[in-house]
Amino acid sequence: MSARADTNSDGRWLGLYVLAYLVFLYLPVLLIPLFSFNNSIQAAFPLQGFTLEWYRTLYGNPALSGALANSLVIGVIAASGATLCGITVSYMDLYGRSPLAATISAIARLPILIPGVIVGISLLILVNLIGLGPSRVSIVLGHILVALPTTVVVMRSRFAAVPKTIREAALDLGASDWTTFRRVMLPLSAPAVLSAFMLSFLISFDEFIVVFFLAGTEPTLPLYIWSQLRFPRSLPTVMALGTVILTVSFIIAGAAEILRHRGLGAPAAIQPEAQQRRGERE
Repeated sequence: MSARADTNSDGRWLGLYVLAYLVFLYLPVLLIPLFSFNNSIQAAFPLQGFTLEWYRTLYGNPALSGALANSLVIGVIAASGATLCGITVSYMDLYGRSPLAATISAIARLPILIPGVIVGISLLILVNLIGLGPSRVSIVLGHILVALPTTVVVMRSRFAAVPKTIREAALDLGASDWTTFRRVMLPLSAPAVLSAFMLSFLISFDEFIVVFFLAGTEPTLPLYIWSQLRFPRSLPTVMALGTVILTVSFIIAGAAEILRHRGLGAPAAIQPEAQQRRGERE
């Protein structure tokens, strides 16, 4: 009886801790949409009224449109590069059977542990040494580096979830390593590839620190938002823009998570057939 009471008490404390953590983490985020509809330039209570004026100011802003276009272009290119590199690194790590492949995989995941300021300064020194300087190309390279750990983790877990017997059956049937990868492993991992691309795009689209060091004359959307925070009258417009970004980010992240888990049962369904063909081959 005492043990059950202690368990219930521990469960209540754990629930309170989780609730306090969620409030601390998400309450400031929820205040942004709330104040974006407030009919006042000050983010303070009590609210002055409901308005959509701040959302209307987002349209017809050439500086905002240019920054958004830069973020979209850079995000698509960086996400494509990071996803391609992540597929290659993770596949070679699992099936390359080489200490070099494992080392490269570990190095590819290392940037997630390095402070963003250090990464930004290091990349700025590097692009200046090779003659690129702060530019859109430099931002793309920096974003590939920042997004690469995510793609490696997503793709490595997906490749690892595919039963090894499927790949072994393809090899036993005479397929080469490249054919097995292209016609077996990659199609089975297609949802994870799209998920890795979407998450990499979000990372690139929201990245600020690397852009702060590498941006030239064409700022991205996060850098534009930071520049507008210096003007108090622009704060409601920034919160309206932030609400739009939050909404789109949640949608993309949710879709990426659904895609990451989609098709996990497909390899298991294919496995008996692969084992049967392998047995017939033997």
